[in-house]
Amino acid sequence: MLKSIIDDLKNSTGNSLRMTSLMALAGFAGFVALCFLCVAAFIAVMQRYGVIEACLTIAGIFLVIAAIFAQVYATKQKQARERAAAAARAAARGAANAPLIDPMLVATGIQIARTLGLKKVIPLLALAGVALGYMANRSSAAADDDTNETCDPDEVADD
Repeated sequence: MLKSIIDDLKNSTGNSLRMTSLMALAGFAGFVALCFLCVAAFIAVMQRYGVIEACLTIAGIFLVIAAIFAQVYATKQKQARERAAAAARAAARGAANAPLIDPMLVATGIQIARTLGLKKVIPLLALAGVALGYMANRSSAAADDDTNETCDPDEVADD
């Protein structure tokens, strides 16, 4: 079993290394092609308008490319922050229910039930169920309030 896991790891690592090297070669080829395109554009503009205009044209082209990449980067950062916030909210909701499934808590509950007897524990369990339902209802209402707070103020004003 361990050998198959190691073989899978070797295969996936080898595949990742091959794909990375192929992408590096493709990136290098793209960079060389971009360089030659820039040189061709520079020469064409230089012959027609002059050296200063050719330099400004190439600078403008690279400025537009940089602005596009900056916008893509900002969009990806925003998406990453939104995913992190959603994961944090999900973790908070999961952490609220975690004490209820703790094995030590369950074992303690069983010992209490054995000590007190089943006839005395049933009303306590009913009371605990009502309290748990009340707490769950409050936490879902609080989550709904949090989603309403993050809405656009214009949308809230229309309600």
